[in-house]
Amino acid sequence: MDGDDAHGTVKLVSKEGDTFEVPIEVAKLSNLVVTTLGEEDDDDYDDDDDNMVEIPLPNVKSSVLAKVIEYCTHYNQDPMTPITTPLKSNRIEEIVQEWYAHFVDVEQILLFELVTAANFMDIKALLDLTCLAVSVLIKGKSAEEIRRIFNISNDFSPEEEAQVSKENQFTDGTSSSS
Repeated sequence: MDGDDAHGTVKLVSKEGDTFEVPIEVAKLSNLVVTTLGEEDDDDYDDDDDNMVEIPLPNVKSSVLAKVIEYCTHYNQDPMTPITTPLKSNRIEEIVQEWYAHFVDVEQILLFELVTAANFMDIKALLDLTCLAVSVLIKGKSAEEIRRIFNISNDFSPEEEAQVSKENQFTDGTSSSS
């Protein structure tokens, strides 16, 4: 990120039109950015502000984009330990480094917006991390609690729900094998 970086910076433009100037090597954690830059001529991204590439991100709010850039900047300096499955723990701190665990320790709405941004911008490591945080959030929750978390209405009548529960008894660990 010194002056020797031949590719300079890129401007990421949020849903609200706010512009974030980001070193290309950091922004390239996003496959969307890589693809967009690949479509540009090499002459188009240099340190001259008039020619700096702008990449609109119409699905990403400014506050979320700032967090995504924070993540990418940190990841560029200290890559996250890859998340392997099956998970060795249901505690994020035991799966990834402390900084990454704290990064996803945010309000639920921001976490979901980070999942959406990571998916839209095609940042696999961030998508893996945010999905891990969501999985930890819902682990051990009842169907009703999960519906509340994701704001999903219950389409089943009480009779249908009882039938589904009965058919899937083995999944809740309370059925006996006789």
